Amino acid sequence: MKTYRPYTKSRRHYSTVSYKAKLTASEPHKALTSGGKRSVGRSGGRISVRHKGGGHKRLLRDVDFTYDKQIPARVETIEYDPSRSGFIGLLLYRDGSRRYALLPQSVNVGDTIDSGAGAAARPGNRMPLSSMPIGAFVYNVEIKPGQGGKLGRAAGVHIELVARDAGYADLKMPSTEVRRVLETCWATLGEVSNEEHHLTVIGKAGRSRWKGIRPTVRGTAMNPVDHPHGGGEGRQGRGLRRAKSMWGKPTGKGQKTRTPKKYSNYLIVSRRKVGKRGKIM
Repeated sequence: MKTYRPYTKSRRHYSTVSYKAKLTASEPHKALTSGGKRSVGRSGGRISVRHKGGGHKRLLRDVDFTYDKQIPARVETIEYDPSRSGFIGLLLYRDGSRRYALLPQSVNVGDTIDSGAGAAARPGNRMPLSSMPIGAFVYNVEIKPGQGGKLGRAAGVHIELVARDAGYADLKMPSTEVRRVLETCWATLGEVSNEEHHLTVIGKAGRSRWKGIRPTVRGTAMNPVDHPHGGGEGRQGRGLRRAKSMWGKPTGKGQKTRTPKKYSNYLIVSRRKVGKRGKIM
């Protein structure tokens, strides 16, 4: 991690990842980039996701999460992607084509990455869950075969393959939840790169605004008309036994928030452990 001299109060605890020690390219591959305006939490002009908006302009990288090209590729560069927390790498395939991919830890420039059912069990190689050893750490896991990786894509995380039975694979998620997916779904071996990402200290409010994160107002600081926790003279407790969201739904503090009739309930083997004890960094 990189720290800074405290020449202002906000710089005293300010820290960032040491990008110069890990990245090998400062400019992206132009053919795999595109512009465009982000939705910033709006749907039809109305706020659909709170606390999003503004932020620095981003150049979008076209990252391949499917790995449908099943031939060996060499890692040309390790690059930063402003749209995700893990590092991405530019892969040069044997047929001359190039694609971006989400890189695992311990993969360096010049290493070879393979894809296919017969690929070796090395970090970065992609294959069906049916071909992986039990106990392996994986990331970028498909929920449906051929859909592309959806699970385990944040910096430093991994998913553990704990069992296989009756055509399904049991996966232990970073949240401690154990869920099942078809063993014909594909995943990448290893753990997502940039494992120091969670040690970053934002340091000041302006840095959050650069990232497109707008301020969060506490419910207890609002009026009763705006939030169930609002109201009262001076600083007050929430006045409720259980914490609620702005819309009256249970939130945080060890409460179950999963939809009771969610379509994927039959795939959940073990619910996640809520609260501080169940939290995994």
